[in-house]
Amino acid sequence: MRVAIVTESFLPYLNGVTTSVCRVVECLRDGGHEVVVIAPRPAPTSYAGYAVHGLASVPVRQFPVGLPLGGEVETLLRGFAPDVVHVASPFVLGASALSAADRLGLPTVAVYQTDMPSYLRQHGPGAVGRGAARAAWRWIRRMHELADLTLAPSSATLAELRAHDIPRVTLWARGVDAVQFHPGWRLDAGTAALRRSLAPHGEVLVGYVGRLAPEKELLRLTSLAGLPGVRVVLVGDGPTRGQDGAALTAAGVDTVVLGRREGDDLARAYAAFDLFVHTGTRETFGQTLQEAAATGLPVVAPGRGGPLDLVDHSRTGLLFDPDDPTALRDAVAHLVGDRVKREAMGAAGRVQVTGRSWATLTDQLLGHYADAQRSRTLVG
Repeated sequence: MRVAIVTESFLPYLNGVTTSVCRVVECLRDGGHEVVVIAPRPAPTSYAGYAVHGLASVPVRQFPVGLPLGGEVETLLRGFAPDVVHVASPFVLGASALSAADRLGLPTVAVYQTDMPSYLRQHGPGAVGRGAARAAWRWIRRMHELADLTLAPSSATLAELRAHDIPRVTLWARGVDAVQFHPGWRLDAGTAALRRSLAPHGEVLVGYVGRLAPEKELLRLTSLAGLPGVRVVLVGDGPTRGQDGAALTAAGVDTVVLGRREGDDLARAYAAFDLFVHTGTRETFGQTLQEAAATGLPVVAPGRGGPLDLVDHSRTGLLFDPDDPTALRDAVAHLVGDRVKREAMGAAGRVQVTGRSWATLTDQLLGHYADAQRSRTLVG
C-alpha cells in the first residue's frame, strides 16, 4: 500500500503520538509498503528511509503546531497519490489533511490520541475552560465526520467518542516494544550503576516516565510524603519540570528528576525502578504503562481512561480511585511493603503485553486501512 501519514507531532519531539507514528512507519517499511510523512517543522527530512515533509509551525507550550498554508497538504497528497491517508491525532494540520483527502476522494483513517477537550478545560478558568472544551468537541466532531474511520486507543475513549456522536469509530490499541523494554535490563551494568546512585540505602524506587506538564497531575504524588524508604524518580521533560520536582520535595517527598531519556537509557531507567506509578486521569491510552509492564514492573494508575484497559487490578498492578485523596498512597504503600507481590505482578504484566508487538498492531492497522478503502468506495 501507499500510505500518507499526516501527524500533529513528530521528531525531534517525543510523546505518545510521535512514538506511535515512528513504530508504524518502521513496520510498514518492513512489510514493503510505501510511506510519506507530513509533519510540523522542525522535522527530519527522512525517517526509516522515507521522505518527511516538514510544514511551517508555531510553538505552543514547547511543541510546534503545524500551519497548513496555501494548499500545501493537498498538493503533497495529490503528488504522492496514496491508497490511504493516516491522520495521527488530528487537530490543526490533521484537519487540513482530512479536508484535502475528502476533496481528492482519498480514503482516510483518523487516529484519535490526544484528549484536547480535557486539556483545554483544565487550562482554562471556570466557564472559559468549559466553553473551550465544548468548542473543541464541536471541532473534533466536524473533523472526524470527514474520516472514513476513526480509531480509538482504549475502550474508555471509544465510549467517550461515541457519546459525543463521533461516527464510524472502532478500537485500535497501541503496540509495545517488548524487546527494547524487558526485565533483562536489570542485569545490565549501567542499570546497576543507576540503581546504586538512586537507591544507595536500599530505597524502594517509585518511578514515573512521561511528560512533565499540568495535565499529568504529578502533584498527586505529594500524598506519598512520609512513606519510609521510598524515593520517587521522575523521567521526562516538559514545562513543569522545575515546578514538579520542587513541589514534591517541598511536600516532603524524596524526589529525583532524571530528565529526558531515550533508547537504552530509558530502558535502563525503567529497569532500575521497583514499581511504576502514573497519575494522570486524562490518558486516552498510556503507552508508558505498557513499557513498564514489559520491563516486569507492577503498575499503579488511576482507575479512569486508558489505564482501565492496561492494568489488570490485583494481578498486574493496582488501579486507584483518583477521587480519593488517600488511594494512591495506599496502593503504593501496599506494594512497597511486599516485594513478592511486586515481582508476581511484574511477571504477570510482562506476560500480558508480550503479544502486543507493533508488528501485530500494524497488521491490524492495515485491516483498518482496507476497511476505510471499502467505505470510501461504497460512498463514492
